[in-house]
Amino acid sequence: MTMTNKKETFYITTAIHYANAGPHMGHAYEGALADILARYKRNSGALTFFLSGTDEHGDKILRAAQKENTAPQLFVNNNAQKFKDLYKKLEISNDGFIRTSDSEKHWPGVIKWWKNAVKNGDIYKSIYKGAYCVGCESFITDKELINGKCPYHDKEPQIIEEENFFFKLSKYAPQIKHLIESDEINIIPKIRKKEMLIILEEGINDISCSRPERDIVWGIPVPDNSGQIIYVWTEALINYISALGYGLQDEKLVEQFWPANVQVVGKDIFRFHAIVWPAMLLSAGLPLPKTILVHGFVTSQGKKMSKSIGNVIDPEEYIDTYGTDAFRYFVAREISPFEDGDFTKEKFIETYNANLANGLGNLVSRTLKMTEQYFDGKVERRLDIDIPLQITRETLKGMETLKDYSIPYVIQQNILPNYTAQMNAYDTQSAANIIWRLVGLLDGYITDYEPFKLIKEDKDKTENILWNVLCGIHWISKMVFPILPDTAKKITDALGATIVENKPVSFQTQQLNKPLFVRIQS
Repeated sequence: MTMTNKKETFYITTAIHYANAGPHMGHAYEGALADILARYKRNSGALTFFLSGTDEHGDKILRAAQKENTAPQLFVNNNAQKFKDLYKKLEISNDGFIRTSDSEKHWPGVIKWWKNAVKNGDIYKSIYKGAYCVGCESFITDKELINGKCPYHDKEPQIIEEENFFFKLSKYAPQIKHLIESDEINIIPKIRKKEMLIILEEGINDISCSRPERDIVWGIPVPDNSGQIIYVWTEALINYISALGYGLQDEKLVEQFWPANVQVVGKDIFRFHAIVWPAMLLSAGLPLPKTILVHGFVTSQGKKMSKSIGNVIDPEEYIDTYGTDAFRYFVAREISPFEDGDFTKEKFIETYNANLANGLGNLVSRTLKMTEQYFDGKVERRLDIDIPLQITRETLKGMETLKDYSIPYVIQQNILPNYTAQMNAYDTQSAANIIWRLVGLLDGYITDYEPFKLIKEDKDKTENILWNVLCGIHWISKMVFPILPDTAKKITDALGATIVENKPVSFQTQQLNKPLFVRIQS
């Protein structure tokens, strides 16, 4: 297969969500994080494909379906729809949603990969004896256990002995180690890169890539071999290329978008994506993903969410009560994409009121009100009047090299380049901080010049002050769009900017029908 130039394309994936139950906060966070990056790249002009989906096979799902006295296919159909419903509420802009039980879309790619691996001598039969965690759907070594239990599920694994097919992971381990060391497989953050290199340094064994059908009857049968089901992790990883048509007659999307620019995964499963998945791709002769972005867990009150503790946060409850953009704001700005982040109702309300209702919302509302009251909504830039930011030592940070402190200049030379750099580094939290830095600068600008008082003395100067603030809000709406798409559209519509050479020259504003964010009375 001939790969085309991917310079102007951007392919981003979430991990496919395990359909043994409905979505939780971690799924909502990962979807929102990937969506912010996908929207940013689309807005930057890249031809973007954003994939998500559901992982629907395996022992854990079979047991869950049996517990509900439901056929496995009906069970996963129901849960897959729950993920789609959450994505709709969150306004996730995914271009594809792959389901591993889709025998027409997913299975052909799995079968193609398997047959190629057999042909290359990378699959053989052997006996496996050891520990297996049902919760992880994964074979697990003694050194991975904590006090004899899985660190993620706090349960002792099963000890099983069975004849399986094995994949020659050890064959590709040295090459993968080199690719990670050289950042050809770029793992973010670097602490996760170090973790993978330690694992590779300790040595990698071949891995089981099938399970006996007598034990697991829910999965993809091994080609040309009755009695074996392809191991759920093996076939699930192939979704990233099967969703593009790998294994089908038409593989144009594979040629156009693969390799993935960034694959967004949680820290509990990134070992599969950083070691097993690259080995599978090397076996198939396919390029490797460029970046693996590994996010942490969303905790509550500093602890892992648990029904027994009573600290589980339902993302849909917050979306329904406070709005989609309010939820997206919190996960973008209050949770680092590189570390664990804490979500509590108290913190949510505090940051909502401070930064959305009293911050961005109030800035937009009072600026539009002054523009309407003083100039009937029509404001143009007066080039004969220069009203710079009154820079203090606090606001100067990061702007020491600027030649002047006019708002357009500060935005073009400092705010936008820093925002772009952070988004290109997938640091959505730092990018959001830069946006709200501009909100703070504009609030300070209004406080310094007091246009609500100045209008009585100097109408021309007041007009230019308001033009500067509106210009700043215009750029806020552009930068905040990937995070708060609905809010950005409302702001853009209200500004009525006339754009010349990609810059606003005048505004014909209109009042908002209702506040962008209503303060929460706690």
